[in-house]
Amino acid sequence: MLQALIGPVTGLLDKFIEDKDQKAQLAHEIATMSERHMQEQIMGQLEINKAEAQHRSIFVAGWRPFLGWILASAMGWHFIFAPVTIFVCAYLGVEIPELPVFDMDSLMTVLLGMLGLGGLRTVEKLKKVTK
Repeated sequence: MLQALIGPVTGLLDKFIEDKDQKAQLAHEIATMSERHMQEQIMGQLEINKAEAQHRSIFVAGWRPFLGWILASAMGWHFIFAPVTIFVCAYLGVEIPELPVFDMDSLMTVLLGMLGLGGLRTVEKLKKVTK
């Protein structure tokens, strides 16, 4: 969508600016403006995340570990404990009610996002970017 806006704007430069070097410089600035803005937003969010992670309160710094434990518990239930429970009960001939099933699509989206962030953090530590 942004490219659709950049094209007409840079086309207007041809009508109003005669100097080719200045025109090229302005076109480049317009094209990179959104990228710079997005990078500034990402850097701001990283600073917020860093401040949250260093906070002593469990309610501020503890949401990441809490989310990790919830996701690990859901994955353990879905892929290990529920199938083993069903198998053991079927083997013993015990009737059990239907076991809960989680929306694994949503859980996997969050889990893979968390694993990606964890992987990036590991790379940062290996490159000694952080303490």
